[in-house]
Amino acid sequence: MTAKDMTASLNPDKYAQGTGALRSRRPVYMDYLPPCNHACPAGEDIQGWLDLAQAGNYHAAWQKLLENNPFPAIHGRVCYHPCETACNRAYTDNEVSIHAVERFLGDLAMEQGWKPEYKARPGGKRVLVVGGGPSGLSAAYHLTRLGHEVEIYEAGPVAGGMIHFGIPAYRMPRAELKQEIRRVAEMGVKIHLNHRVDDVQGEMAAGNFQAAFIAVGAHLSKKIDIPARDAKGMMDAVSFLKSVENGEPVQLGRRVAIYGGGNTAMDAARVAKRMGVDEAMIIYRRDRDNMAAHDFEADEALEEGVKINWLRTIKEIDGGTIEVEVMEMGEDGRPVPTGRFEKLEADSLIMAVGQETDTGFLGRVPGIEFGRDGTVVVGSNMMTGAAGIFAGGDMVPSERSVTIATGHGKKAARYIDAWLRGERYLPHPKHPIVEHDKLQMWYRTSAPMTLQPHLPLSQRLGGFEEILKGISEKDALYEAKRCLSCGNCFECDGCYGSCPEDAIIKLGPGKKYRYDYSLCTGCGVCQEQCPCHAIEMIPESAAAHVTGSAPENKR
Repeated sequence: MTAKDMTASLNPDKYAQGTGALRSRRPVYMDYLPPCNHACPAGEDIQGWLDLAQAGNYHAAWQKLLENNPFPAIHGRVCYHPCETACNRAYTDNEVSIHAVERFLGDLAMEQGWKPEYKARPGGKRVLVVGGGPSGLSAAYHLTRLGHEVEIYEAGPVAGGMIHFGIPAYRMPRAELKQEIRRVAEMGVKIHLNHRVDDVQGEMAAGNFQAAFIAVGAHLSKKIDIPARDAKGMMDAVSFLKSVENGEPVQLGRRVAIYGGGNTAMDAARVAKRMGVDEAMIIYRRDRDNMAAHDFEADEALEEGVKINWLRTIKEIDGGTIEVEVMEMGEDGRPVPTGRFEKLEADSLIMAVGQETDTGFLGRVPGIEFGRDGTVVVGSNMMTGAAGIFAGGDMVPSERSVTIATGHGKKAARYIDAWLRGERYLPHPKHPIVEHDKLQMWYRTSAPMTLQPHLPLSQRLGGFEEILKGISEKDALYEAKRCLSCGNCFECDGCYGSCPEDAIIKLGPGKKYRYDYSLCTGCGVCQEQCPCHAIEMIPESAAAHVTGSAPENKR
């Protein structure tokens, strides 16, 4: 008689429970947060829509994406994709090109004429949105999905805000921008152009609005004092980009200098090259490692012939001569003057030292408070100190980007909805993040990232044709399949095939697995075989309320 048979004969009931009391821990299917989802400022379920895309179900993937972000074709182009910076795949070969798949879905939706599918909750109210930029459009979109009637009052001649006036067409083509904005209008949002709001409470009363979301952006260029004997050739970057976008004549001369080192400075220099100047040079007080612009922006500017004078700050302007002081980077990472000076020649100077928000019109609203920089103070629910008036985007204290502004709009919409209905909105608690060291990549193979095609350099400076091109369906499918599904079961059968006790029950395609704990010995082989860390071994004492079934992903 074997030891196993002996154990069974001595205590058959105990043997029927696997190893019974000898099992100190049991495996449980978990639902963890992938780092890409956690890093997305718009709160997209990236892993969720990538899962649908890799199955070829592009329409469902697009609908899943639209639950959190209404503008995939826009964000697939202009977002700086922090999700990819966080992607665990980078430790294997390269990060998943999430933005390229997002753009593919967005462009395909426009090509196919897909419409958002949602069920609006009855009992909605009327909401005023001031500002038709990414934050205002996002809030209007999500409020509409939540069942409210929304109108946008936009001071400018077109909606889109700084996406339209601050991002050149070679990065964000206007046809795709207009088409995604049109989708919001087709959902029932009324967009009133050339309508500047100076009295928010008066507009709310006149239009019978029960709440308002203010998102006027940051369209004013910062002012700095530079001694100048002749400032005829000076202009700010925002005004310059707007004038070019509107087709207005701009006098730059043969040589133009751009003061600043952010993305706007890079865009201004590159647009100047497209306007036909012989020389566009950036003057920046920091070095390349400490610049404000994203690295690829500087790379593309240099490729297109823009010159960058690192570690230089302007001290005086005298006609066409700009006197700059040479700087050095100090130990604290700040630029330090050296007392050495140089002279640069330029016919015009574009100031690109940052933007400020024009929130003065809110000063008459009781309860609204402002930061030192003019931004509006809001609570965790995005509401200002005035009941029913919310704010977001570049006009509140925050980092500034299109995606952050879009996320603000979604967040505000959920709090506005709850406030109007007399409810309390509680965000879902975040699950633990699965870092790379938690993965067990027994099937690791190299599958490098797809590179998006670029417009040849020889064709760039002749106009504003889009530089970065989209990827094909074949490449989009390939990229989606590169996702490692960090923290969430993707039914690879690793646990099912490795269990020595046949304690794992396969529930069928899309339904995942369930544990039969009467057979499980707690050996942990299933966890060791799970490549995405979707299985956790937990103490028996903590397992009273755990079923052992693989959950539906709620990331």
